[in-house]
Amino acid sequence: MKPLHYLILLSLLFVQCTQKTSEEELLSDKIQVAVFDGYGGAQTCIWEAVAAMKLDTEMNVRTITTADIANNVLDSIEALIIPGGGGSRQFLNLGSENQRRIKDFVARGGGAVGICAGAYLFSSTPDYASMYLNGAQAIDIEHDNRGHGIAKFTLTYEGKKLFPEIANRDTSYVMYYEGPVFVKNESDTISYQTLAMMESDVHEEGNAPAGMTNNKPFFITNSYGKGRVFSSIAHPEATPGMMWMLPRMVRWTLDLPIVEYKQNVMNPDIFNKEILMSIDDLKQESTYYQTFSYGTADEKIAALNWLQSNHSWDAKRWIQGLLFDGNASVRVRAAKYIADTHYLHYLPDLRAAYNSENDESTKEQLKEQLDKLEALLP
Repeated sequence: MKPLHYLILLSLLFVQCTQKTSEEELLSDKIQVAVFDGYGGAQTCIWEAVAAMKLDTEMNVRTITTADIANNVLDSIEALIIPGGGGSRQFLNLGSENQRRIKDFVARGGGAVGICAGAYLFSSTPDYASMYLNGAQAIDIEHDNRGHGIAKFTLTYEGKKLFPEIANRDTSYVMYYEGPVFVKNESDTISYQTLAMMESDVHEEGNAPAGMTNNKPFFITNSYGKGRVFSSIAHPEATPGMMWMLPRMVRWTLDLPIVEYKQNVMNPDIFNKEILMSIDDLKQESTYYQTFSYGTADEKIAALNWLQSNHSWDAKRWIQGLLFDGNASVRVRAAKYIADTHYLHYLPDLRAAYNSENDESTKEQLKEQLDKLEALLP
């Protein structure tokens, strides 16, 4: 190799190594947060938890598995999020040894956030697959498929201190999906504090009795050894305008100062009313799955309009491919749906749709929606 070429190669290697070291140092300076990605965790709940954590510039988020936990990954993180899905399946997936590792992690000072199924998993519920981490007991488990939708809640005095941005609101709204109904487990020594109360009465599905969910804890917090646990019945990570609440919860578990997020991210005015899915709504929702497969362009757009206005839970898995629909109007409407619902997981798809678009007018409209979605990120 000629001396000049050799020097150039060394220079390039030096630059690459320096860049890599700088990137590693940058990540190492951040708060390390992990989202559990195991059997029982709903895929969309995992995606949404990861996306919400990216709103906090001081945090680095990644997913971990049961194998990672067994291989001591908890030694390299500061907070763990157990997302929604099925708490009993997550319990089975973890196994008793990994459950012990998580409890030890919290006891020595780690932070833990359980969302919906994660809150179930953290509960102190007799004869249920629970880890006894938060002192709450789930009741009426036989009707846990009671329904879902945008539910209303109110903050307690302590909740207003953690979420001052919505402290002056009499009522706020966030997605609820069959989360646990908690009461205090009187036989457990763990004492929890309630930060928010559920105000919606959700009982449309599963022959669930009325009056079970309202006036029950919505957000609870507690200490466990040297660590802290936050249990959320709701899904703020799945709620446009409220996703910022998840990194705020993580901050509480680590006793870190609260920070503000961008105004377009912190937007509690997106929802100002309760939107609970009725049985008829669920039947209507299910028909749109076929519409997206076989419907006309007008039918697909009408379906998107209805699903967005009702903030459909299931539709988030159906709309990705519509970015690449054969009709330009459908592509644009799907892009707007994704941007309006703050669905950051589909940002790469929206970028690809924009980059591959050949029609200049359509490309301009896709760019408008792409800009809106990218603007959510720090």
